[in-house]
Amino acid sequence: MEAGLFGNETAAKVLLYLQSYAEGHASGIAMAYRMPLSVVQKQLLRLEREGVLVSRLKGRTRVFQWNPRMPYRGELASLLEKMLLLNPPSALAPASVARGRPRRTGKRL
Repeated sequence: MEAGLFGNETAAKVLLYLQSYAEGHASGIAMAYRMPLSVVQKQLLRLEREGVLVSRLKGRTRVFQWNPRMPYRGELASLLEKMLLLNPPSALAPASVARGRPRRTGKRL
């Protein structure tokens, strides 16, 4: 159902990822869902072009997040939250995401 609602499965997964984690980069989203990087990049750029997402550079990495000026952001967030609650977590959101913050050198895992 998510694929039909958002145009395709990749767009749905990108939006659900960003709803869960607030921001993300293409390679992180692709790794989380085990999808090709180019497919995720195309969806991120399309969503940015349409005004749903905005991006900024963090070092050499382009990080995407919700566009705060999008007028229907609240409604979209509500719909995505409901989708996350009603569907099994393994089907929509990645079970775990790689650590996003840097670790101190020499610190044990």
